[in-house]
Amino acid sequence: MTNDLAAAPTERFTAARHGDHHPGEQPDDQPDEQPTTLSAALRRSLARSGGMTGILVAALPAIAFVAADAVGGLTWAFIALAVAAPVAFGARLARRESLRGALIGLAVAGVCAGVAAFSGEARAFFLLPTLIPAVLGVVFLGSVLVRRPVTGMIFNRLVGGPADWRDHPRLLRVYTLSTLAGVALHALNLVARGVAYLANQPAVLAALGVAAAPVFALLAAVTLVAARRAITAAP
Repeated sequence: MTNDLAAAPTERFTAARHGDHHPGEQPDDQPDEQPTTLSAALRRSLARSGGMTGILVAALPAIAFVAADAVGGLTWAFIALAVAAPVAFGARLARRESLRGALIGLAVAGVCAGVAAFSGEARAFFLLPTLIPAVLGVVFLGSVLVRRPVTGMIFNRLVGGPADWRDHPRLLRVYTLSTLAGVALHALNLVARGVAYLANQPAVLAALGVAAAPVFALLAAVTLVAARRAITAAP
């Protein structure tokens, strides 16, 4: 699902805090020993987001809904969704993704289908995912205003940063800037989705949902590398 994808780059970073990491993986609240190059960090971030295969599997219900609507109309779109959503759920479990993430994806598909059924429009399937960037943008911006930037809250333990990272100007600056970058990305995402929604372009909305995951994985990778370097450079 599209808004499930939007959360993907952070879901697996935070899952271990709730005892929900994958078998064989290092718990996500432990320092990451991977190389500090951007390319390595990006590969790591994408892997934690399920990789491109996982991203497409998560997007399968939305893709099936849009494709069936284009071919046969809204009724066939709901039929395709009823088939694709359980298939995606099973595929995510088969890939040993978290049960919580798979259940969230299934629930989101059901809620979005309900909205579309109520409105009678295929584009309404993406109404809630279209609004998600606005909510996340406000959360990100608010976290900066109270000096608790979201990226610091998520990534600091992962990179082995000090518990009092808010008292380290260099590290706080990294997390503040990356969180503000997240605000900008959420704003762009909101505008793009809003334009596509008003133009009644469900296929574009589905594509934007797929594109969100690698974009935010890149932001996570840049944050990880910059934070490690800030920690290394600390006196």
